[in-house]
Amino acid sequence: MTERRFATLDVFTRTPLAGNPLAVVLDAEGLDAEAMQAIAREFNLSETVFVLPPAEPRHRAALRIFTPVRELPFAGHPTVGTAVLLALRDRAERPAAALADATAFGLEEGIGIVSCAVEAEENGQAGRARFKLPILPVYLGETASTERLARALGLKTSEIGFNRHQPSRHGAGPSFTFVPLASLEALSRARLDTAQFERLFPGAQADALYLYAADPEGIGQSYQARMFAPHLGVAEDPATGSAAAAFAGVLMQFEPLGEGTHDVAIRQGVAMGRPSLIDLQVVIAEGALRSAEIGGHAVVVSEGVLRVG
Repeated sequence: MTERRFATLDVFTRTPLAGNPLAVVLDAEGLDAEAMQAIAREFNLSETVFVLPPAEPRHRAALRIFTPVRELPFAGHPTVGTAVLLALRDRAERPAAALADATAFGLEEGIGIVSCAVEAEENGQAGRARFKLPILPVYLGETASTERLARALGLKTSEIGFNRHQPSRHGAGPSFTFVPLASLEALSRARLDTAQFERLFPGAQADALYLYAADPEGIGQSYQARMFAPHLGVAEDPATGSAAAAFAGVLMQFEPLGEGTHDVAIRQGVAMGRPSLIDLQVVIAEGALRSAEIGGHAVVVSEGVLRVG
């Protein structure tokens, strides 16, 4: 049996046992997709990352990302967590790297090259990463009716929508149906009816449902969110970076943000007891979204060895 190093991290948090847990297998060479999928099922986290040598030497690594049931071309919390872990290891293994305040590198993912910048903390167990979206979010068309969405979530139709916000579909890689809710109370009370979900989204490539509400306790543009993705084997996700990426498209559709740079805070995982904080930054010029970045902290929780393959 081959020994393969792995680590687990909690992502979009500075606190162990909060945020979104992630497994990263560091020595993934020689594993095929079937073996990777089996290991992801074994960890049974929302995502497991497999680190491989990059196709281009100028990049730091190639990543393959798996949920418990299938591979993804891109995901946010795996990108942030893996970037932090690799930067921490570089800092430990190369003393010169420890002198820099931040390091930057590219990660090869199914969606393309993801440019990351990482600030490692002095304790060698945590850091903060941000990455620029490799593709900008796109509008994906109409959603199911408000009545059907409300039925699937155990809510009243009057609890869906606020200000200009109405249900919408956007994606920046993975696709999401975004459901705005009128209050944080409705957000915490929502419960997904899986039978209704199957009627709304038949097929293995179904959208995930991303619920969000304005967060009156936050500063500036602040939201709380929840994400359900039963077709990915994820009943509820504590923090979803790819959804935050697509949320930039929601903001462009419903918020009069204006020219310039805008910082948006998204809290997620509160209802699960795993609070997370995702930072989204969007840049608007001449009325169009020009770029967007996702950022957040990650902390190493465990390290070990897999004896597989």
